[in-house]
Amino acid sequence: MKIILDAMGGDHAPEAPVLGAIEAAKLYGAQITLVGRGPELLDVLKRNGINDLPEGIQICHADDVVDMHDDPAEAVRKKKNSSMMLGLRMLSEGEGEAFISAGSTGALLSGATLIVKRVKGVRRAAMGPVMPNKAGGKTVILDCGANAECTPEFLLQFGLIGSLYAQKYLGVKNPKIGLLNIGSEDTKGTPLQKEAYGLLKNAGDRGIINFVGNVEARDVPLGAVDVVVCDGFAGNVLLKSIEGTAAFMGSVVSRMFKKNLLTKLGALCCNSGIKKLKKLLDYREIGGTPFLGIKKPVIKAHGSSDVLAFRNAVKQAMDAANSNISSELEAGLAQLKLEENTDD
Repeated sequence: MKIILDAMGGDHAPEAPVLGAIEAAKLYGAQITLVGRGPELLDVLKRNGINDLPEGIQICHADDVVDMHDDPAEAVRKKKNSSMMLGLRMLSEGEGEAFISAGSTGALLSGATLIVKRVKGVRRAAMGPVMPNKAGGKTVILDCGANAECTPEFLLQFGLIGSLYAQKYLGVKNPKIGLLNIGSEDTKGTPLQKEAYGLLKNAGDRGIINFVGNVEARDVPLGAVDVVVCDGFAGNVLLKSIEGTAAFMGSVVSRMFKKNLLTKLGALCCNSGIKKLKKLLDYREIGGTPFLGIKKPVIKAHGSSDVLAFRNAVKQAMDAANSNISSELEAGLAQLKLEENTDD
């Protein structure tokens, strides 16, 4: 499988993307094309004692780089020879099955939408991060930042997109879909939530999705649903609140175990469990966040991604490419449209 990787995106580029790609090629057998300034990429190899291109790695030279401060629309139009835009064009033209970048989220979303294009019928692509939950499974948050303002119809589509993603990528047979709200009652929320609730319930009643109603933020990490539907503003606040709480609790536990000799001995006894917990909450173990609704997989890696994160982003991209949800999503959206027309 061929994966295209923006080697100039992220806080630790090009070192982390290059070394992460090399590890991924060895572990997963992927064919990876690194897109970026050739001399800088070769310099990374030399600094790490690598004189020849490793097996499975190719380099595609790109003169320019999309800066984090670049206007997304301007980046698409004026930085066509940047590593990000060239990589997206390569994906669109069939030179790879998926694309990864840790660069500007706005520019990546704009480029993916304009160059790779959305699945037919999708009004807005959305970011769908996956987080672990108490129930032992995983929860998709859709959207988490790509669309700060949404219509009820957008949220309805997010429900369908999330349902298919949870089925194909997470292996959940009949994923539970919940609408993020301030209460479980169907009368709660702003006009957006109230109208979206009606659309999602209608889709649930028709058997298109398994909609279980409203879900409060506190119940999301507990595994109340498999997919949380929300606008990008609320989703981003939810995700970062959970991340912050996890970091806070981790620091509290760490201080507690370092309090005295007895607690340090306790820490040694719990060492394996602590390591598992840290791994469970480590974003690097996931790799990145997919833009759902784009024709081909586009993965947004965290800006601070290191070698481990890029290695796992490649694995995530491979899994996303194998899931091939685009055709099923198009069919599902056509069914939604047909149902809406029937109601009219």
